[in-house]
Amino acid sequence: MTHETGMRDEHYDVVSVLYHALQGAETCRQYITDAEQSGNQEMVEFFREVQDQNRRLAEKAKQLLTQEVA
Repeated sequence: MTHETGMRDEHYDVVSVLYHALQGAETCRQYITDAEQSGNQEMVEFFREVQDQNRRLAEKAKQLLTQEVA
């Protein structure tokens, strides 16, 4: 099945996950800065972990897209 965009659903879904994972990683950058400014090291570590997870998800999504396009 395809979206109104003409993309297959699973491709659209992976692109969406990629976008949101990258956006989440970028957003965490501000959260890390906020936590650093407040001196809350536990929160800094938490947001870095979330950022790393988002980056890993984004990388996996890129790999899946590359396999599908090839």
